[in-house]
Amino acid sequence: MVRRNDERRAALVDAAIEVLAAEGARGLTFRAVDGEAAVPAGTASNYFANRDDLLTQAGARVYERLQPDEATIARQQASTRDREGYAALMRELVGRISAFRTGYLALLELRLEATRRPALRAVLTERVRADMDANVAYHEASGLPGDATAVRLLYLALNWLIVEQLTLPEVFTEAERDALVVAAVDRIVTP
Repeated sequence: MVRRNDERRAALVDAAIEVLAAEGARGLTFRAVDGEAAVPAGTASNYFANRDDLLTQAGARVYERLQPDEATIARQQASTRDREGYAALMRELVGRISAFRTGYLALLELRLEATRRPALRAVLTERVRADMDANVAYHEASGLPGDATAVRLLYLALNWLIVEQLTLPEVFTEAERDALVVAAVDRIVTP
């Protein structure tokens, strides 16, 4: 029987994210999650039907934690609707994602694991498509310059910049990262 204490479940999923980032998908065991969450042995197995369930919920939780808060959304909506405002939005996005290092690294591990687990691949594909559709819809409603293709190209370019920052942080300084974000917006987004 799977338990329903939502706070405990969230703590266990957050612990799974930390384990994924530190140990990779092969290190993600119920025992490792219990240890990371500092709960009695066997607790995680009471909350998740199996390891695939835990992997899937960890992926969903990363996306949940990456969502901007209300103040960030309000600030973004109040910004200018030109390429300069767009670049500021993208710099904030890259900074926010980079600040959740373990979450993004966990997502990378989940993506690699999805190449071997069709059910996880289906869940991640659905989530990434929904996220992309939401980004395009937000962009179209916002009045920012550019089109859906620009949104997709920025997504692809900035994702790799984030990977670079999190895995090899000495390749680009923070100032270089910000300049690259601005350059990407300038070159990809047409008025």
